[in-house]
Formats: sequence, C-alpha cells, structure tokens
Amino acid sequence: MPAIVAEGLRKTYGEKKALDGLTMTVPSGTVHGVLGPNGAGKTTFVRTLATLLRVEEGRARVAGIDVAERPAEVRRRIGLLGQSAAVDEDLSGRQNLELFGRLHHLGARRAAARAGELLERFGLADTGRKPVQAYSGGMRRRLDLAASLIVEPSVLFLDEPTTGLDPRGRTEVWNAVRSLVGGGTTVLLTTQYLEEADQLADRISVIDHGRVIADGTADELKAKVGGDRVDVVVHDAALLPAVAGVLAGVPGAGAVELDEDRRRASAPVADRMAALSHLVRALHEAGIEAEDLAVRRPTLDEVFMHLTGERS
Repeated sequence: MPAIVAEGLRKTYGEKKALDGLTMTVPSGTVHGVLGPNGAGKTTFVRTLATLLRVEEGRARVAGIDVAERPAEVRRRIGLLGQSAAVDEDLSGRQNLELFGRLHHLGARRAAARAGELLERFGLADTGRKPVQAYSGGMRRRLDLAASLIVEPSVLFLDEPTTGLDPRGRTEVWNAVRSLVGGGTTVLLTTQYLEEADQLADRISVIDHGRVIADGTADELKAKVGGDRVDVVVHDAALLPAVAGVLAGVPGAGAVELDEDRRRASAPVADRMAALSHLVRALHEAGIEAEDLAVRRPTLDEVFMHLTGERS
C-alpha cells in the first residue's frame, strides 16, 4: 500500500490557486522529493497531508487513512519537521524531547526512555544536558528531527529541513534522514536545494502553480533535458565563439549554449566518448587551449530551470 496518495487536491487563497488538482503517489519506505519555486504550493501540500489545512476539492490518504475523515488517526502516524525550529532554546536537548514525549501522552518513564533513545540515535547523547542555545545549527536541526520522531511515525514530512544550514549541518541532517529510511520510515521531503533532492530522493515530483509538472527518478528527470553534455571552459570568454564553432562540428552534437560568466561552452552529444575524442583533436587543430574539458549529465538545477523557467 502506498504511504501517501493525493488525488486532485485544490486549495485557493483569494484568487490564488495554491493547489490546482495536485495528484501524487508515494510508495512506502522511500524518500520522495518535492521541488518547486517559491509559491508553487509545496508547504500547502505538506500542511494538507499533515491535517493542518483542509482543501476544497480532492482526497488524500496517509498511511492508508483518509486525511479529512480521520485526521486524529493520521496525526498518530506522522511526524512533521517544519521550516522553523520547534524546540525551546532555554531547555536542554533531553528536556525538549521529554517534553514532546509528555505532550504525546507517553508518560514520564516512557518519555525519558524515548528521549534517551533518540539522543543516542542522532549523535546527541553527549550534549543532551546542554541548553539548545549552545547547539550548532546542524545539532539543533537534528534535535528537531528527533522531536518529530517521538511517536515513531510511519510517515515523516520534512518541509525544507536544511534551510539556513552550512554544508556540514546539511550533511548531518542528510545522514539522519538516510538512517530513518533504512528503518522503514517513508519521507516526503520538500526542498529548494537541488543537490539535496539528488542525494536523498528515490523519486522526485516537480510542482509549479499548484500541480505536478514532472515526476520520476533524478536520472529520468535529467533525461528530459537531454543526455550527456560536453563542457569546454576557456581562460578568456572572448574565445567562446570559436569554441562554439568547434563544438558545432562534433558529430551528433546539439545546440551549443554559451555561459560567459563561467567562460563555458556546452552542448548535448549522442556518443560521449566519440564526442570527447573528436573535440580534443578539433580544439588542438584550432589552436584553442581549454582550461577544463568534461562530459557530464544534466544537473537537477538545469532540469528545474527547464521545467519551471526559474532559478532555484
């Protein structure tokens, strides 16, 4: 049974369509990424599935339970990590988790035991008695994540969980998410970090103007932009027109794109190895010295821009 099924969800604020017939299915035990520009409907979608908002049309089921008909049962099976921290900075990590446990009616003994389990699981056992205000950004976010798991949810919603974190903090959260999924939790992840979706998500849905405009694995989405690409970087942007001429002569090459800021010329190619060997010879014959030469797949950033027309 899928962990999440959304069918034709519609939600409006005045004349703005936050959700416009959004439909999505998320298999159990996976990470499903949701990408989209600001205002695309990502947070509205998560709040709907988490029973915090009601939609005007459509149906949604989480863990097999209808969100509108049995919201209390849904809430017992989910965890939610929003964009803003939910922990109290004046309390210690342990005190925060015990408080969340008591709010979930675990009882004092069970809440204390669960707090200990989660502090250990997220590498916070040595800092559990420090006030949260002394934590780093990554540690606070891991504590937030631990708090969302007090009731051991089968489905966890992460709404832009690493916003504002430095690379180390983001990596800490990523490792924690991978551990959760390894234990069988289903994760719905909204993010504007394309690298985050590429690293974590089994499948990705791109939404814009309240509806899904593309869905697939990262590789499938990248294939929508094209196959392999050849990049040539030169030390002087003035050389790019000459490089473009050389690239255009590569057998099987597509339209050449120039990026003067990065001093880069790029084109899709049909046969990556044949294209690369031809290009090396052609650049040498033309007397053009490349600073860098590479064959790569399209990035999710390029997919995002291609599908939505906006930069992430």
